[in-house]
Amino acid sequence: MKVVLFGATGMIGQGVLRECLLADDVERVLVIGRAPTEREHVKLREIVHKDLSDLSAFEGDLTGYDACLFCLGVSSAGMSEEAYRRITYDLTLSAAGTLAKASPGITFMYVSGAGTDSSERGRSMWARVKGKTENDLIAMDGLNAYAFRPGLIQPLHGARSKTRLYRVAYVVMAPVLGGARWLFPRQITTTEQIGLAMLHVARSGAPNRILESPDIVALSSS
Repeated sequence: MKVVLFGATGMIGQGVLRECLLADDVERVLVIGRAPTEREHVKLREIVHKDLSDLSAFEGDLTGYDACLFCLGVSSAGMSEEAYRRITYDLTLSAAGTLAKASPGITFMYVSGAGTDSSERGRSMWARVKGKTENDLIAMDGLNAYAFRPGLIQPLHGARSKTRLYRVAYVVMAPVLGGARWLFPRQITTTEQIGLAMLHVARSGAPNRILESPDIVALSSS
């Protein structure tokens, strides 16, 4: 299996990359991002490109891939709807469209979030934008798309947020998260579980196009 990974330097992407490199049936991982991962592995190839909204120059490098794990995203805090949409919707749909042409039928897994608004009409700006992103990915020709909606995520195996405030928060919350996962094992996911669930969907698909935290946890162990 050959996979493309976006957002490999973020917290979720770090965990997903780890699981891809560990999986025996993943023979190649192409990471596309604005900054290098600074990792070396026989399976790993990287394309560093500042403008991820336009991948036309690399379309020839995107042929023959089975799955795309799209872990790229930003917080909506302090952003206008236009700016947030440009990154969350426009960039994602552009990348998906390029992949759909280069590798028709590719399984595209988009990391969305718990509380996303599929109606696209709710009061929450980020939830509307993510809802439209999910809907248009699932409807796109040439794409076999799934939306992952994790809620609270526990970083494992050294995965760290790029945002300092979040890093501090995760350190403070680490003991609480461990206990909460024991009490509510299907409601809190880990970076490892997200990676394992994505690989399961890449291999075998999933019964639903939108996968909430309990679905992610279940798929990660199946």
